[in-house]
Amino acid sequence: MSQENDMNSSALSAAKSQLRSLMKQRLANISQESIVSQSARVFDSLSNFKPYVEAKRVAVYLSMPSGEIQTDPIVRHALSSGKQVFVPYLHKSGLQPSDGPARLMDMVSLKGIEDYESLQSDKWGIPSIDATTVHERERSVGELDGNGSEDVALDLILMPGVAFDVDPRSQETRRLGHGKGFYDYFLHRYALVASSKEKTSDGRPAILLYALALKEQLLSPSSGETVPVGPHDQPIDGLFLGDGHMKESAKSGTD
Repeated sequence: MSQENDMNSSALSAAKSQLRSLMKQRLANISQESIVSQSARVFDSLSNFKPYVEAKRVAVYLSMPSGEIQTDPIVRHALSSGKQVFVPYLHKSGLQPSDGPARLMDMVSLKGIEDYESLQSDKWGIPSIDATTVHERERSVGELDGNGSEDVALDLILMPGVAFDVDPRSQETRRLGHGKGFYDYFLHRYALVASSKEKTSDGRPAILLYALALKEQLLSPSSGETVPVGPHDQPIDGLFLGDGHMKESAKSGTD
């Protein structure tokens, strides 16, 4: 049984890598003009989305300069609307290889628009949190200093991804990430520290997970391409697309 699971895991990993390579080629051919216009449509859809409008604490990825929906307008709008905005912070985990990944992602708060504009870009062109300022910020999982009492519950997470599709059977929206497992492991840790009222009946965190995607990132059923998923891949609640549409996952009825 163990050998079969290892083979399944190996095949899953290979399928994900193959799709990532294919999507990398496709995304490289999308013009910056198209990315800007699609990002504007996503912003328009999101800014009228009731759960976003009502959210007090929103976590959002900070975008690369190309190849994905740009989140700068979203961050600025959320801050100007009085929302508390959390962004990814990557750091060494200190865990042994057998206990977890070498690097973790936490969500830490921005202090305001000046703080956001002061962030320096990393080697991928992504604005990044200065490690020396982390302990001045609120965070959603308090493992940075082990103080669980400082954990902050989030209302909505806006996630990136490489490719997406809709499961024809469950009608769940599926996401292929960049391969580091940062979001899946973050959500696992978030669920561990969440109170019972912050969880669904199946133990998952009761937080809305929506992804933002260029229209080219949604796989068409007619293409024969699908997003390969495993038991640790977290389904998402929906997807905002660059053509102005939104895909909502079917509700399981277990929440």
